Amino acid sequence: METTERRYDIDWLRVIAIGLLLIYHAAIVFQPWGVLIGFIQSNESLEWLWVPMAMMNVWRIPLLFFVSGMGVCFAIRKRSWLQLISERSRRILLPFLAGISLVVPLHELIWQHYYSQEVSYSLSRGHLWFLGNIFAYVILLLPLFYYLKVKAKTTFHQRLTSLISHPLSVVLFSGLFVLETLLVNPDTYELYALSWHGFYLGLLAFAIGFVMAYVGNEFWKSLLKWRWLYAGVAFSLFMVRLMVFELFPPKYLYPIETMTWIYAIFGWAYKYLNRPGRWLSYLSKAAYPVYILHMIFLYAGATIVLPSSLSAELKFVLVTLVSLFGSVLIYELLIKRIKYLGLLFGYSQPDDKKLNKQLEVSTVSL
Repeated sequence: METTERRYDIDWLRVIAIGLLLIYHAAIVFQPWGVLIGFIQSNESLEWLWVPMAMMNVWRIPLLFFVSGMGVCFAIRKRSWLQLISERSRRILLPFLAGISLVVPLHELIWQHYYSQEVSYSLSRGHLWFLGNIFAYVILLLPLFYYLKVKAKTTFHQRLTSLISHPLSVVLFSGLFVLETLLVNPDTYELYALSWHGFYLGLLAFAIGFVMAYVGNEFWKSLLKWRWLYAGVAFSLFMVRLMVFELFPPKYLYPIETMTWIYAIFGWAYKYLNRPGRWLSYLSKAAYPVYILHMIFLYAGATIVLPSSLSAELKFVLVTLVSLFGSVLIYELLIKRIKYLGLLFGYSQPDDKKLNKQLEVSTVSL
């Protein structure tokens, strides 16, 4: 396992993926089926949004699982298994439990009030299902990860590196995801939340993300070399899905498109985003608390904006901005400044000296 390179591109991808998640959730408000999955729904739909949403759907959540697995790989370089469990319990399990107790019930109360339903409190994973899955993956895969750590710089590691770094490794991984899809046979491929399909797909992506980081630079050099090919194949598969199958292709085609997008995204990010910056320093700390909080402000913004006479397009922009800036405001005024509140949202005050010496990705494996 290589220990001399900090991977800023992985930080950037986590931030970008969470930003896209906020926009995606705001777009659901303006889909004709939004209320069916528990979102406040606009009477005016923006169905044209579904095309870019459908393009992102096959890779936006898997990307977060891949990045989370990479985060664990970077983390175990300097941690025992007990230290890793302790850290992940503090950074993932504690915010997950706090979120399902406080944050998710609050935005559900807003939903109940908006639709004149009986107001009630109940525990729910809601949009935080992702955190529960991630913590489960850490526990389930811990023996494998530490076995691989022991095998670093051995013949086994060299052979694994050769296999994963081959440009056709995308076919191998696509095959694993195709197998999962065919075995589980989900009603909807893109329905990852609170489903066994989402759990098993996430488990695969988490483990593969770990292996990608584990084998090191040879894999990333391969992605860099073949990024144009992966991007071209991914876009072509999307166009086939859109033009030939009207976005509903045979289920075995989804995972192939997923993996080619993932390879392309990692390749382009490695080329252009693997550098530090002031924005990255701020956003990488803010992303996790904003992710946890944003649904409260999304629902609150929808209740304020939707009854207005503004155009649907402007309402979409405003709901998105309320979701983002409301979460950032709470992050700035409370979470950053109150230590124990910060712990509940996965934020801890950074040690600047330690931060300057860190070699691992500053990720909470979200």
